[in-house]
Amino acid sequence: MGTEHSKNEERRSMVFLRKGPKLPAWEDALLSGKEPKSLLKRGLRYVSLSLIMKGMTSTPDFLWGLPEVQKLNLSRNQLVVIPPSLGKLDRLVVLNLGGNCLKCLPKEIGLLRNLKVLFVNMNCLKEVPAELSLCKKLEVLSLSHNCISQLPLTFTDLTSLRKLNLSNNRFVQIPLCIFALRSLDFLHLGSNRLENIAESIQYLVNLQIFIVENNNIRSLPRSLCYISTLELLNVDYNAIQTLPDDLYLLRRLRRIAWNPMDKGLHIAHNPLSRPLPEVVEGGLDVLFNYLREKKEHN
Repeated sequence: MGTEHSKNEERRSMVFLRKGPKLPAWEDALLSGKEPKSLLKRGLRYVSLSLIMKGMTSTPDFLWGLPEVQKLNLSRNQLVVIPPSLGKLDRLVVLNLGGNCLKCLPKEIGLLRNLKVLFVNMNCLKEVPAELSLCKKLEVLSLSHNCISQLPLTFTDLTSLRKLNLSNNRFVQIPLCIFALRSLDFLHLGSNRLENIAESIQYLVNLQIFIVENNNIRSLPRSLCYISTLELLNVDYNAIQTLPDDLYLLRRLRRIAWNPMDKGLHIAHNPLSRPLPEVVEGGLDVLFNYLREKKEHN
């Protein structure tokens, strides 16, 4: 009797398991007896692993036993913590942690000495570990859509950094360490709480795209006009009333731009004092001629 009862219980359990929710691919790979390495994709340049949108609230333990991974995508999950074990993946070149619930990054991220691209956008970060500055090969960094208000001074060591996205955070001023990043060609600080742009912006001599839309900026520094490499300057949605006379020196700005993706000068939705609104409507050449003549008469 007892044996028959046990068999019935076992049958019911098996039926329940069959009707249960489908396991995530990464977990199923383990439970079916497969090697975790079977998830790796070996491309022409990189060994990659994508665990995007798997509903993970924590990272699977097998991950830290795959030191050959060079591109790792953990984006769009519900990860709350990245453990110190991240430092074991020291061959990583590209790491995507975007779209999670991370409140901090482990200091062991500094062990990723081959890291070139890091996305930690759309999380809950309030600060960035100083150890990130040990990733001297880092070229692209996105920290957008977080709660960050300052950066560690050691960021000056990221001399290879070319693209930096700090938009949608809580910066009141541009962190001083940024002005030491002479290789930057892209800097996005839109949708923060900036009230001014320091004259030190002129030290970013390779800057091509500079976006500070949707802040509280009241004026542009004259030194900004000396960054001859600028091709896109977006100051839409600020509190700018006047423009520096030397703005006409930015000869790589080809037009007054309205589409966010277009290169040129974006200056819409600012309380420009007259006659600037009418001048701007005439196009960039008209604006630059006006500013040039104004300077000559002063």
